[in-house]
Amino acid sequence: MKWDVHKIREDFPILKLKNPHGNPLIYLDNAATTQKPWQVIKCIEDFYTGYNANIHRGGYWPATQATSSFEKARKKVAEFIHADSEKSIIFTAGTTDSINKLLIAYLDPMLNENDEVVISEMEHHSNLIPWQQICIRKGAKLRWIPINSHGELELEIYYGLLNEKTKIVSVSAVSNTLGNITDLEKIINAAHQKNIPVLVDAAQSVPHYETDVHSMDCDFLAFSAHKVYGPTGLGILYIKEDHLDRISPAQYGGGAIKNVSFEETIFAEAPAKFEAGTPNISGAIALASALDYVENIGWDYITNHNLELANYAFEALSGINSLQILGDFKPRAPVLSFNLEGIHPHDVAGLLAEDGIAIRAGHHCTQPLMDIFKIHGTCRVSFAMYNTKDEVDKLKSSLKEVIKFFR
Repeated sequence: MKWDVHKIREDFPILKLKNPHGNPLIYLDNAATTQKPWQVIKCIEDFYTGYNANIHRGGYWPATQATSSFEKARKKVAEFIHADSEKSIIFTAGTTDSINKLLIAYLDPMLNENDEVVISEMEHHSNLIPWQQICIRKGAKLRWIPINSHGELELEIYYGLLNEKTKIVSVSAVSNTLGNITDLEKIINAAHQKNIPVLVDAAQSVPHYETDVHSMDCDFLAFSAHKVYGPTGLGILYIKEDHLDRISPAQYGGGAIKNVSFEETIFAEAPAKFEAGTPNISGAIALASALDYVENIGWDYITNHNLELANYAFEALSGINSLQILGDFKPRAPVLSFNLEGIHPHDVAGLLAEDGIAIRAGHHCTQPLMDIFKIHGTCRVSFAMYNTKDEVDKLKSSLKEVIKFFR
């Protein structure tokens, strides 16, 4: 089926709304969270009105249907990211939770004083603070890959950071601030040559590009459902099958055990041992619906549409006097950060909001990156499959009005 953006927009009910000033919503904050198609919304409603029950315990209907749907969702995620086994798919509360769980379960037991962890200078706080804090607690060293003025990672310096003390490398596939795409093949190959595992923060890449953990050969990968048209409060932690038996649970409780006595607990096999307690059942089922929706649209459309829109926006905004885009490295994901000379990002965002244009303003949970560029924050626009060139034109027009207002 041939898709067009206007047909896709019909599936997203929130895009039909207007703001309190009567202006149609132009939603350009997709890096923060994407909007949800009615198919996903209906899936959540169907669960709570049709077969709400806890999973993996009840032998009655609707518990059997809930369990079956939950495990089908796990299989769907595995297929979506091309994992070799659905046992490698762990449901969490989000990317942040995935990274923290991996840190507790995998890194904490083996990290010693003077060991090292490598990240990059463009990481989201969720892929910085956990590693920073465990390094402080253990007396280990946090090392980071620098970026140049174009936003490119300095890979030659990265290669020199890797040594026998490096316990893990953790990098974003796409910068949530710069929109720059990381050369994961070089990052992972270099680390694996020294037997160093790699975590990929794929929160910003999964919505835009097909993800293949098998060919990528990453050891771990994390992403959030709400970034890829699914519900909030749910994430995925992929653990390569080779590591599953060697990693202990990060949390303890019901559902994660094989046998319990007062003297000891024998834990279940993966993935159950990593999912103590009642999970976000409706969220997992709705994520499967979201992934079906994405695949029905097709990666050819999504990737090409988003790239075309990003390039169109880059050219349109570059033509505005006094507007400076942060970083200019290509290839680029559909994320652009910029500033208007002499105007605070929050003021820009506030005036755009009156026109119905939703953007993000601030440091975007990348304060160290802001420090590198010697700024306090930026305006950020980020696109999804339902955004249009007309919306970019409206953004450009409104930005010119903002400049006039402050001049």
